[in-house]
Order: sequence, then structure tokens, then C-alpha cells
Amino acid sequence: METLMAYIVGAMFAAAVYMMLRRSIVKLVIGLMLLSNAANLLIFTVAGMRQGAPPLVPEGAQMPASAVADPLPQALVLTAIVIAFGVLAFSVVLIHRAYEVVGTDDLDRMKDTDT
Repeated sequence: METLMAYIVGAMFAAAVYMMLRRSIVKLVIGLMLLSNAANLLIFTVAGMRQGAPPLVPEGAQMPASAVADPLPQALVLTAIVIAFGVLAFSVVLIHRAYEVVGTDDLDRMKDTDT
């Protein structure tokens, strides 16, 4: 399963880089979203994809009775999802404002308005 996920993550990173190299600013943001999702999947894949019980220790025991899921990658990905949503919201507002001012979403045409 980890090998399949590695290929999927690699394909997502490749698609994200391809989208970010396009001239449209909308495609740039789509590539940024894809990149953040690929990074989240990478964290899950590297941490190991196994099922387990919640990481709770019963009262009076020194360690859990069975195999437990690692909570650290879940916490990291949850934090990354919140940060990615904030970046996406800011990017959408920035794109909307840039489109109102310039009238295009082409990055090359946006550079011509700097003079």
C-alpha cells in the first residue's frame, strides 16, 4: 500500500509543479492546493499506514494493550489543512482583487502593468 501511495504522491507533486508553472494565476492557486494535499499525503505515507486503536492508555496500565495509531502525523496534517485553507482563502481574495484591477488572470500581462 505504501508503494502505491508513493506513486500517487509523486504524481500529485508533479501535477502541482506543472500547474504552478502555467501562466494563469488561477492555475497557480490550483497547483498550490494540490501541492499542500500532496504534502499531507506524504506525511501520512511516511508515518506508516496501519490501523490501530486510539492512543489511550487504560487507567492503571503502563502502556496500551494493543497496537495504537500514531497521533503525531494526524496532528501535523490537521494543522497543515487549517494553514492551507487560510492560504487558499487569502489567494482567492488576492486573485479576485488583481482581476478587478488588471482585468486578466495572465501573469505575463500582469507584469506589463508595473510601469
